[in-house]
Amino acid sequence: MKKLLIIMALMLVSNTGIAQDKLYLIFEFMKVDNEQEQAYMETEAFWEEIHVQRVKNGDILGWDLWSLQPGGEDQGYQYLTVNIYNDPLKMMSNAGNFEAALNAAYPDMPEDDLNEKFYNTAKSRDLAKRIYLEQIAVTKGDFGMPLGTVAAINLMKVPQENYSIFEQNESELFQPMHQKEVDDGFRANWDLLRYMLPAGSDVYATHITVDMYENYEQLFSSWDN
Repeated sequence: MKKLLIIMALMLVSNTGIAQDKLYLIFEFMKVDNEQEQAYMETEAFWEEIHVQRVKNGDILGWDLWSLQPGGEDQGYQYLTVNIYNDPLKMMSNAGNFEAALNAAYPDMPEDDLNEKFYNTAKSRDLAKRIYLEQIAVTKGDFGMPLGTVAAINLMKVPQENYSIFEQNESELFQPMHQKEVDDGFRANWDLLRYMLPAGSDVYATHITVDMYENYEQLFSSWDN
């Protein structure tokens, strides 16, 4: 197993109400030029209302917007959006009635204005990478993932023949340690995720662990601990 990268993320927007079933997630890493920052925020504010309706309609379980730290154009990606599902078929097929969600979110918006919003979506950011993931293991707790949540996203690459060994070690050895940190107040949540797509020997990573903290104060407290 090779640990490739740690990405720090700060939650900006969350529309998530999740019962703790097995989750399936789409991570979309966004590249946003400095001069497009304001336009991108307006774009995500527009889409947030649509995602609220998608959650209400049962198309998705939730949607989050994260700012990747420390930032800057040379970092490669500046933002991350996460779509959350409880069904891999829904995730892969993008199931649901998008038109119904759009009309519920903006019932009185003229078609020309909607078209302009969609045009500005493409103009304000570059969807640099999309990853389909399934949840393998997670700690227990009642953490609601409020705004200001801090996450360390750890990218791992594991040879395919070692998947079961790696996942067993994470679940049986490390998960109890993370659970103790959650119980003791040094951590909010921990997840182990496996790539579904892309797949193959040339992929950058095969697994992700996500360490979540209520805020930076809890993060620094965990480091001290």
